[in-house]
Amino acid sequence: MRIALVTESFLPDVNGVAHSVVRAAEHLVRRGHAPLVIAPQPPPGVRGPVGELPYPVVRIPSLPMPGYPQIRLGLPTPALTAALRAHDTDVVHLASPFVLGAWGAAAARALRVPAVAVYQTDVAAYARAYRVSMTEHAAWRWIRTVHNAAFRTLAPSTESVAALNGHGVHRVQLWRRGVDDVRFHPRHRSAGVRRALAPGGEVLVGFVGRLAVEKQVDLLAQTSRLPGVRLVVVGDGPAAGTLRQALPDAVFLGARHGAQLARIYASLDVFAHTGPYETFGQAIQEAMASGLPVVAPAAGGPLDLVADGLTGHLVPPFRAEGFTAAIAGLVTDPTRRALFGAAGRVAVEGRTWTTVGDELIGHYEAALRPAAERVLVPA
Repeated sequence: MRIALVTESFLPDVNGVAHSVVRAAEHLVRRGHAPLVIAPQPPPGVRGPVGELPYPVVRIPSLPMPGYPQIRLGLPTPALTAALRAHDTDVVHLASPFVLGAWGAAAARALRVPAVAVYQTDVAAYARAYRVSMTEHAAWRWIRTVHNAAFRTLAPSTESVAALNGHGVHRVQLWRRGVDDVRFHPRHRSAGVRRALAPGGEVLVGFVGRLAVEKQVDLLAQTSRLPGVRLVVVGDGPAAGTLRQALPDAVFLGARHGAQLARIYASLDVFAHTGPYETFGQAIQEAMASGLPVVAPAAGGPLDLVADGLTGHLVPPFRAEGFTAAIAGLVTDPTRRALFGAAGRVAVEGRTWTTVGDELIGHYEAALRPAAERVLVPA
């Protein structure tokens, strides 16, 4: 199949949408299919590693998103339709469609090509968090319009499925994300990393992710002041400066990748994920694969990932006290940390990108089946 992945974000961006598109495109190549990625042009002076990729990438002119210039908004342009036509696309994959994705959906309709939409960003919640001019109601109306134009919408968690259904999005199915359980593994725990981050033998509590308002990392301020605790923050983003002031006792490592990131994960003792708007929570899966107990909000994607009292703790979202109390309990109980971490590792084993990639290919194949055949063969 010839699959065009129209995405709101792509390399060199570091976020869940870009990561999922890279993984999907890599899997399509391995399975003998022909992917094409269509993505916004990165900021001036920043170049994505297009030449290093085993599939073509078409860049669309873009503008910075107001209030969050690191995110680029792809502009409507005939180049997108021309790229689909030149690629002879069989199925259009709309990755977290909102701006460029909406144009991709329209282009797919014009070319009579089926589209599969992947819901990954809680845009309505972001509108509230950033106080932009678009209201939550207007955001959901737009989401409903874009997603209902697709053959099918794939959502990453049961909470996302329920939210989409509740706001009038039809034909929604669950499609979770994979995790590299070889790269992220407890065996990568490093005595050297621990000496560097905890020279006094402190218990290491870590956060990994974009440093942005909606992630609410500042809820870990009380945690950073717990006796015998060192808070480690991995990531970058528009809120980095503010967070450094709010968490003066924390260690900020900036963005880390690959084997270095895997060593940091495995060298932590507790993983804290504060964002209440996660549709999935990829960093949680990576932490679990690394053998860490997880403390996360009882909202959104974490509800599917964290088994409260078995692999970690789910706490009330938006409230620092819950995070502080749960983390403090784990800090003083190494046996429980070890049990939760081991159970988390077992829970994510087998959730590979190969498995979920094959599921995705099944959704593409369903979109290509004749309508009469779809009635006889359930997707």
